[in-house]
Amino acid sequence: MTQTSRAVRIHATGGPEQLVIDNVPVGEPGAGEVRIRHQAIGLNYIDVYQRSGLYPNSMPLALGMEGAGVIEAVGAGVTHLQVGDRAAYAANPPGSYCDVRVMPAMNVCKLPDGIDFETGAAMMLKGLTVQYLLKRCPPVEGLKAGDFVLFHAAAGGVGLIACQWAKALGLRLIGTAGSDEKCALAREHGAEFTINYRSEDFAARVKEITSGKGVKVVYDSVGKDTFDKSLDCLMPFGLMVSFGNASGPVAPFAPGILGPKGSIYVTRQTLFSHITSRERTQAMADDLFAVVLNGQVKIRIDQRFPLTEVQAAHKSLEARATTGCTVLLP
Repeated sequence: MTQTSRAVRIHATGGPEQLVIDNVPVGEPGAGEVRIRHQAIGLNYIDVYQRSGLYPNSMPLALGMEGAGVIEAVGAGVTHLQVGDRAAYAANPPGSYCDVRVMPAMNVCKLPDGIDFETGAAMMLKGLTVQYLLKRCPPVEGLKAGDFVLFHAAAGGVGLIACQWAKALGLRLIGTAGSDEKCALAREHGAEFTINYRSEDFAARVKEITSGKGVKVVYDSVGKDTFDKSLDCLMPFGLMVSFGNASGPVAPFAPGILGPKGSIYVTRQTLFSHITSRERTQAMADDLFAVVLNGQVKIRIDQRFPLTEVQAAHKSLEARATTGCTVLLP
């Protein structure tokens, strides 16, 4: 049986005005696939990168990497999901900005009963990102309770989850944000220190907070505007984790600069390198579900947009006018 679904797509790269709603056919799932009807859809900065062309894709492109809903049909070989299951995912290929879709089942996880659909849609990509940052991307000398870490964009969707999870692990998180209000929000969610990077030199302030020692890890999704100074925040053998480009891509740099800064390490990470199997995806999701269900991490949803207002949602995200998570509602 073939049905149709509204799907937000772009036919050319560019600004939010390129986002249009098309009606597309949706058939039955093949082997290793499921059909899921969305109840909520997550909005993430990677969607902007794909829409703008920073991350190239073929056209037309259906956008969205994250969603939650109910499984309508299951293809051959899928054993971890059944028709009627509540489910959530962060996954390739993009295409979650829609009512219903057929997609690979590998990264789709059964959603625990204690987590509602909006929370499920808001938490998967951001929460799994924090899981790999804190648990699977350690500095060479390890990361333990009492260590200082620096987290940029600490009042965003990923940042607020990181503030809470880091506190639960006993880490001393220093968060940066672009306003005093956003700094206060990060502190409310577990950041021990915050820095308004618009009014303070964050590198100098980090050295002051850490008595000149620096931090073991910098987690940076901002990119161009923060990268160079972030390297100066690291202690010897520290790790710079770049995982986004909100202000633009990082410029090429000479590896020779890393030695005089303390033989520091640099890595560019992406979630999709970490969720390459059903088992790994489920283990990471189980870790995330556990800290949400036990209350150590609360998923803050500050913006909700109807799917038909997706252009406005993208404009708000790019203007850095959002805090916490944003969901689209079909």
